[in-house]
Amino acid sequence: MPSNRQDGQIQPGLKWGPFVLRIPFIHARFALPELLQGICVAGATGLALVPVMTASFGLTFEEAVTMAMYHTLLISSAWFFFGDPVAPGWLTPALPFIFAFVLGSGNTPEQQFQLMTALSLNFAALLLILGGTGMGAKLVAWVPNVLKGGIILGAAVAAFLRIFDPADAASALNSTPIAAISSLALCMFLTFSKPFQRIAAQRPMLAKIAGLGLLPAFLVAAIVGLITGEMDFNIRNGLLDVPTLTASLWQKASPLVIGWPSPAMFVEALPLAFITYILFFGDVVTGEEMVKNAQDARPDEKLDVDSNRLHLSTGIRNAIMAVVAPFFGTQGVLWTGIQVIVLKRWATGRQQMDSIFDGISAYYVYGFPLLFIVLPIVTTLQPLLPIALAVTLLLTGFACATLALNTVTDPQERGAMVLTAIAFSIFDPWTGLLAGLATIVVVVGPHVFYAKKADPEHPEVIAPEAEKADSTA
Repeated sequence: MPSNRQDGQIQPGLKWGPFVLRIPFIHARFALPELLQGICVAGATGLALVPVMTASFGLTFEEAVTMAMYHTLLISSAWFFFGDPVAPGWLTPALPFIFAFVLGSGNTPEQQFQLMTALSLNFAALLLILGGTGMGAKLVAWVPNVLKGGIILGAAVAAFLRIFDPADAASALNSTPIAAISSLALCMFLTFSKPFQRIAAQRPMLAKIAGLGLLPAFLVAAIVGLITGEMDFNIRNGLLDVPTLTASLWQKASPLVIGWPSPAMFVEALPLAFITYILFFGDVVTGEEMVKNAQDARPDEKLDVDSNRLHLSTGIRNAIMAVVAPFFGTQGVLWTGIQVIVLKRWATGRQQMDSIFDGISAYYVYGFPLLFIVLPIVTTLQPLLPIALAVTLLLTGFACATLALNTVTDPQERGAMVLTAIAFSIFDPWTGLLAGLATIVVVVGPHVFYAKKADPEHPEVIAPEAEKADSTA
């Protein structure tokens, strides 16, 4: 049933300040195809960080699932409370940097969560200041492509190092090698194989399989894991005791209980907040362009994309996360692959999808991650979660690497970019940033930092995620 939106106007909602609240089933209606995909894909990928939380941050499995539930609730608020017509996602390319920094600098889980809080609050402050003043575009315009490419290539290197770390006993390649290799190979084939893409372009069924994201990889991993005996599915009945687990989670992670980060932690985390902002801004530009390109197909609904609002809403989400469930990198602005899926069906007409918010809200299961508290579901997924993380990092790393290598064509700039990437991936953020800047100045020259931009209002930025490679919620 069509909404009462007037032709050519923005989908109705409850306006508050620069934001718009849209209530599920009232301002965002039921969309079955997106709901089914969201239950299978968004729900599973939302739990992909659980193995890291349990192996390195001292949380139990149930506490980690509870934290992931809060992350999903916050990320769903992007369209629910703030009114952004963009499918939100993690800051996926930043995750390898975050793991290396937090796990390398924090000696205890308490210190690691304090570092997560410092990162989240630094990033939130940066977004709120730059969004409120409109200075974000000018800041990114100042950053030369060789440094942007170094950041993104560094994310790729750090992701690969994380996947293939022989010292990490909990990693998928060490704990379930056959199932992990099968799953990783399938994801690479479905996402990046040129021969497969040529065949899928002629066969819609193959294209639909490729569009299911991580789901085919999960199914293959489960089958191979059962056959080889690498996986043991211990399915439990019941529901998570969310109030009790929230209290126990706060005792281990919330700065309200364990204490706020020290000033030194905030200073130590500043470079990584800046690096993450470069990646964030690329997502903002990518999201705006995707909406702009699809708008002509649906003149009946105006999609209001405001980069300043995206800054503010993401900043608020990160600030809340820093207190409730501090795990930096989980509150970004765009899940590119899902935005593509939703826009594609939205563009087919109002009869298929009345409003863009119908598709986005349904994909995020209307902001209510009920499946996270259903133990039979989460315990069925539990053996697959290390593989979900490995796949996420592999696809992100490959996409970032291919993107970064195309950002510069000058041989000296490419060499400087590679050295900068290595510095970012193996050193702490301050050392990596200073080493990268020094390398660029010495090899390329300082002129790249003050070269005149063609259009400072619309600088050339790098979108950090390839359309088909974005694999996280």
